[in-house]
Amino acid sequence: MPKVLVTGGAGFIGSHVAEAYLRDGYDVVALDNLSSGRRENVPAGAGLVEADIGSPEARALLEQGGFAVLNHHAAQMDVRVSVDDPLFDARTNILGLLNLLEGARRGGVRRVVFASSGGVVYGEGSQLPNSELAPKLPVSPYGVSKLASEFYLMAYAQLYPLEVVSLRYSNVYGPRQNPHGEAGVVAIFGSRLRHAQPLTVYGDGEQTRDYVYVGDVAKANLAATRWAAPAARALDDVAINIGTGVETSVNRLAAVMIGAAGASGDVRHAAPRAGELQRSALCVTKAERELGWRPEVTVEDGLQRTYAWIKEAVA
Repeated sequence: MPKVLVTGGAGFIGSHVAEAYLRDGYDVVALDNLSSGRRENVPAGAGLVEADIGSPEARALLEQGGFAVLNHHAAQMDVRVSVDDPLFDARTNILGLLNLLEGARRGGVRRVVFASSGGVVYGEGSQLPNSELAPKLPVSPYGVSKLASEFYLMAYAQLYPLEVVSLRYSNVYGPRQNPHGEAGVVAIFGSRLRHAQPLTVYGDGEQTRDYVYVGDVAKANLAATRWAAPAARALDDVAINIGTGVETSVNRLAAVMIGAAGASGDVRHAAPRAGELQRSALCVTKAERELGWRPEVTVEDGLQRTYAWIKEAVA
């Protein structure tokens, strides 16, 4: 069985990705420092190594562990944290990646699948939905760190025998998303509705996002692992958007979540947040063409599934 290391494998997206690899017959190890991930999220059948991605232990694991694939999801992923503390964001997202890549190239890893972000690398102003070729103009340190990571991956692919794929996610949501430790409006809204608390919408609520269900994202990771990726001659050659192409406003999201919860729902507005995009949606034509992947779960269905999980988890 091919052996894969999933960083952030005890976290929200990473644990779903680890499950998908297991179902497909991979030998899976999760690497997580458990700062926001949870031990119980690691699927049965996967190993767990508790270490930080910037640690010598993580680098040694990749050097000596016999992994064919590195699937990198561990990250500082909160835009607000990156605005408040850009140094922390860079240490985690850029230096942490480099530490893993040094272990990967010495350990004979063949492919790196990297969780990037289409929601923040493209910035504002281009025609929606953004294709992979859209201008790159991140407006937060988090977006800069994701784009810089893609460039580092390109450099490693050209210097060493390493294949790389960057999956530019839109806004991922679904079961296991932590409303306290990870940025995710769906998880926050669901938790507040479950506890009969008002929902806070920043700004006028007409800002839009492209919400993609985590189960669909996990399938995209499997497809990217198998993809006959081209030589990395340009950044966008080995980058693929993973989203739905559909814009959903925060106001619409709140209304659907309220309906899923069967609640009356008290919505309150607060001041806009610094560094927040106003509109975002990703074109997924390349994912359909190259990976044979397309989103299957609608926002309405996905939010129903997510709230059902929240309700059960709280109970």
